[in-house]
Amino acid sequence: MSGSMRESVRGAKVLGSSSGGSATRSSEVPRILIAGDRSSSGKTTIVAGLLSALRARGLLVQPFKVAMDYIDPSYHTWITGRACRNLDGHVMDSRTVKEVYAHAAGGAGIAVVEGVRGLYEGYDGDIGSTAQIAKLLDLPVILVVDARSITRSAAALVKGYKEFDPGVSMVGVILNKIGGGRHEEKARREIEAHAGVEVVGAIHRDESMHLAMRHLGLVPLIEGEKRHEGFIERLGRIRAIVEEGLDIPRILELAGEAKPLDLPEPDLYLPTRAGEGLRIGVALDEAFNFYYRDNLELMELSEAEVVPFSPIRDHSLPDIDGLYIGGGYPEIYAEDLSQNAGMMRSIVRAQEAGLPIYAECGGLIYLAREMEWPRSDGETESHSFVGLVPGIARKGKRRIVSYISGQLSRDCLLGPAGSSFLGHEFHHSELVLDDDAKVEYAMRLDRGDGIAGGLDGIVERGMLANYVHLHAASYRGFPAHFLKSCRDARDK
Repeated sequence: MSGSMRESVRGAKVLGSSSGGSATRSSEVPRILIAGDRSSSGKTTIVAGLLSALRARGLLVQPFKVAMDYIDPSYHTWITGRACRNLDGHVMDSRTVKEVYAHAAGGAGIAVVEGVRGLYEGYDGDIGSTAQIAKLLDLPVILVVDARSITRSAAALVKGYKEFDPGVSMVGVILNKIGGGRHEEKARREIEAHAGVEVVGAIHRDESMHLAMRHLGLVPLIEGEKRHEGFIERLGRIRAIVEEGLDIPRILELAGEAKPLDLPEPDLYLPTRAGEGLRIGVALDEAFNFYYRDNLELMELSEAEVVPFSPIRDHSLPDIDGLYIGGGYPEIYAEDLSQNAGMMRSIVRAQEAGLPIYAECGGLIYLAREMEWPRSDGETESHSFVGLVPGIARKGKRRIVSYISGQLSRDCLLGPAGSSFLGHEFHHSELVLDDDAKVEYAMRLDRGDGIAGGLDGIVERGMLANYVHLHAASYRGFPAHFLKSCRDARDK
């Protein structure tokens, strides 16, 4: 890996600092939640600009994202230099949500939480919604409203959102996609008169407010930074638009009015020596960058060393005791990955020697024998991959973004048979096993697709490869069991 790439993957730009601290107690940090009236309201772009503007004012900003997304947090982490944390009321119980918040927010000057989808959309009623997180953490809420072509109707919409759940403290509105000064003036007047909610900003329609998109959402930050010309300049333009359109001093006042929280003592983030002396390789580049910072931090808290490397650029694995290949976009970088035969041979040799390998989603695809993916001209492109999973990965008929639940059906590097877990799936591919393939699965899903008919987690020697994504706060067996597997394999 080049020196510049190592600096990038090891520094705050990609993974962010672990955050936390004692300068300001997390219970007293000013905090605000930016929610949307619907998906595609524009809240992610607005939040990116707001975070940048707050950093420019010299504030230490701690970002959070509701739900189990990877891509939006990559932007938040890069902008603030502090690792964005996920908050999810379905896969985490209420105590864990509060602990994740408390752990990350300590020492910050302000905490900014970005919601998911519409304010009240959840997994089951309130559960898993942005509103649930707002209530659990007593967050003042600013609602981003897609105000294209509406004025008085915007007031009706805001009034409905405000009154739908009195437990949600709606303190402000940001009007997005405004057509001009008169449009803004009328919408502002109607909302404040009829809904009784202050308008704290308006963003006029501007093509500069769009970020690059793909089949799973925004282009991840690490890819945009390295491969898309003008990407950084566009982020700078977004900040300028947001600074001009939002009343940032007023937003800071509203955040400062949040009441002190009663937060729990640590239960998840407890230092151990379970990983002492272990080196865990983590695939991290444009192709693989879907990781929860908490998963990696808990390895570090267990005294394991996280060793980033690039399956695109490095020609062999580093000296490691275990391998973690997360999700990402191997389909976009299939040619680059397949041309790096040295890395693929190194992974095969490591697996044959008994190295524990845990691969999630994009990692599962990379370990397959081959990938087929349609090009923009309609033709199908094929590339050879690692070959530890006997099958072909190809574009599926539908995009899968869903919570999952299940149990381990056999002992594996994630834990003993019978262990229950919650997580999610996030992919647009499917794995078609070879006709003569004989595989064993370690996961049986009660909810979710997995690899085939609710079965997931292909096991082969010390390898486990699955579509399921797990978060250490929702499945407490990770990374502890993985680290134990790495130690046992090393000490044989």
